Amino acid sequence: MSSTQSNHTHTFQPSEFSPIRWTNHTLELLDQRILPLASEWLTFTDAVSVAAAIREMIVRGAPAIGITAAYGVVLSALQHRSSLEQGDHQAILADIQTLADSRPTAINLFWALDKMKAALAKNSIETLAQQAIQIHQQDIMFCHQIGEHGASLLPVQSRVYTHCNAGALATGGHGTALGVIRTAFKQNKIEHVYAGETRPWLQGARLTSWELTQENIPTTLVTEGAAGHTMKTNEVDWVIVGADRITADGSAANKIGTYNLAILAKYHGCKVMVAAPSSTFDLSIQSGADIPIEQRPPEEVTRYKEHQIAPSEVVATNPSFDVTPAELIDAIVTERGVILAPNKEKLKAHFEA
Repeated sequence: MSSTQSNHTHTFQPSEFSPIRWTNHTLELLDQRILPLASEWLTFTDAVSVAAAIREMIVRGAPAIGITAAYGVVLSALQHRSSLEQGDHQAILADIQTLADSRPTAINLFWALDKMKAALAKNSIETLAQQAIQIHQQDIMFCHQIGEHGASLLPVQSRVYTHCNAGALATGGHGTALGVIRTAFKQNKIEHVYAGETRPWLQGARLTSWELTQENIPTTLVTEGAAGHTMKTNEVDWVIVGADRITADGSAANKIGTYNLAILAKYHGCKVMVAAPSSTFDLSIQSGADIPIEQRPPEEVTRYKEHQIAPSEVVATNPSFDVTPAELIDAIVTERGVILAPNKEKLKAHFEA
């Protein structure tokens, strides 16, 4: 679907690697479903296809989903330019709802869409484009700040375990959990990284191990069931993960399997760090029990790509996220700083400071 160009062109292509490019009012996304075997950029010019890209995990990772949705709103405004200029937002708001419905757990999606809704009041495509670019630029800056704060907690010769992908591919660039690891590696603090494979989409195997090996960070890929054995035999210092939503009491929703890791870490004396920008916090939710957990199609478990790997008649459950309670988390790191032994009072103080 083509869109009419405005008189002014806003382009943002980050100087460092990012899975999202905005050029000439066109959104380009790196297709993360086919990495690392192939690198293909897909082009989007309307909000409905952007929502499908989020739902189908062409783009994934909470911050990256929020950035992508923001650009999706700009594409909607381009498509409905005449209505926008007359102050009629009905069609754009319908597209915003379609974008909001694409993934239910990642709060960054709704945070970004709320910012874009506020920008709609100007009835200007340029204002919307500037807002989306600002969300993108700000996320990269925050990731670098998260990296610095998180790296300050790591001792030299750290051995760390990470889960899913919370790197440049999941953000505007640099990453949250991998941002901490990248920064610490540059500070000569990282001895080794263990990357959990992360079933059923294998983001750790396909994406995290790819990002780390690209930068020559010593990495070992670990199968899901070997996490406890790895902690027991390799003296892991920290488990470092991202988050899709953090509640007022410090509970964190992240990729399914994170809760398991936190329990294993507690038993083996490993510390747990959750790295996430402020946009990941949902202080309106008091506990992790109230976080909506996305249930994805069971075929993602019973099949791998086109191959059936389980009996066709078997029932499969496929929650995309789980919730780690605050008492299993040693530190939450944001662009603002570090919250040690997080709880409701400490989170409140962190955001009031």
